[in-house]
Amino acid sequence: MRINRPLVSLAIALATALGLVAAPDAQRATAPGRPVPESVGVSTERLARMHAAMQQFVDHKEVSGLVTLVERGGRVVDVYSAGEQDIERHVKMSDAAIFRIASMSKPITAVAILMLHEEGKFLLTDPVSRFIPGFRDMKVIATDGTTAARRPMTIRDLLTHRSGIAYGFLDRGPVGNAYRSAGVPDGLSTYDGTLAEAIDKLAAQPLLSQPGAEWHYSLAFDVLGRVVEVASGKPFDQFLQERLLGPLRMTDTSFVVTDAKWPRFATAYVREGNDLRPIKDPETFNGTLTYSPWAMYKGPKRHFSGGAGLTSTARDYARFTQMLVNGGELDGIRILSPKTVELMSTSHTSDLPPGAVSIGGPGNSFGLGVRVVTDLGASQTLGSVGMYGWTGIYGTSFWVDPKEKLSGVLMIQRNGGVAPVQNTFQTMTYQAIVR
Repeated sequence: MRINRPLVSLAIALATALGLVAAPDAQRATAPGRPVPESVGVSTERLARMHAAMQQFVDHKEVSGLVTLVERGGRVVDVYSAGEQDIERHVKMSDAAIFRIASMSKPITAVAILMLHEEGKFLLTDPVSRFIPGFRDMKVIATDGTTAARRPMTIRDLLTHRSGIAYGFLDRGPVGNAYRSAGVPDGLSTYDGTLAEAIDKLAAQPLLSQPGAEWHYSLAFDVLGRVVEVASGKPFDQFLQERLLGPLRMTDTSFVVTDAKWPRFATAYVREGNDLRPIKDPETFNGTLTYSPWAMYKGPKRHFSGGAGLTSTARDYARFTQMLVNGGELDGIRILSPKTVELMSTSHTSDLPPGAVSIGGPGNSFGLGVRVVTDLGASQTLGSVGMYGWTGIYGTSFWVDPKEKLSGVLMIQRNGGVAPVQNTFQTMTYQAIVR
């Protein structure tokens, strides 16, 4: 019997478009050697819906390309890539692509701090000035100048964004102006000094609010990177590599993209009109935020931003999320105690007024370096109470769901307007759970 291959190909394409069979990437995700999604209660057919939804964002030029990864029950059940890593050079997106994860560096820094906390290096209630003397005798901005801080800033304040520190690009008032005048780096652009020098500059500026009183997204995790250095006696990047990234075999996660890996480094875009264009290097947005999408990831360097400096891949970051799903352990390597992971993923801002946590939307609170869902109905998303995660300014996002033993990682490279992509990925992942 002769097979009409063009007709067969046309039939497969039509069936895929109608959702009758899984897309090719979905088929690859269940190839021999990889677990079948159904073995952990996830529907392959319903995952194809997620793939189709993600492809729509590429087709409509919302993003240049993307990678999604879903884990459940200790297994990677789905990896999907679509679009291009670089539009201009026609480089196809793959799950080996390296992404600027920006603020998804913060949970990694939080884990580093909690590792030292478990070693008895400090209590979370200890003052930051114990490690960084510049934070002693802090001043808080006031209508008529500054006033003295009512109490010392603590390590817990830093972990929960309740320190009174700000991000200069988010504040156009006196504090943000002071940061810009002093040359305080924001973690997204090149800086020639050391991390210690950058934090000393920051410590010399006034606080936006009294320590513990308000929630402000901030440079706090850059400060925590410096605390890691002082408490451990090692440079921040060295501590991460030796104690966290190395043991978890996160081989593509780093502050520097080497020459050998540079061809896998995805281009960052911004949407203009109905199209995408590469972000220039450097480029300033809104008159306050300066990006350096290429130069800041070249080595050698001395400034390692715990709040925004890392690059990673979907598979690498998924090893980090799986460690958290497992309660602090992966492949026999214990990073944290389950009780510490529990503390990390518990709300630490429930005492603040409704709406005080300005990033994350209704139904969300904040833990130690992560957003935590406290009211599923108010969040208006599929998920679970107690799930937690975070995002990055280039569009990357992740979540961990302890109840469902589930984690998801989304990697894209676009500044601004990507919440629909993130929310759709989460929704379409959860609808694929069938038991």
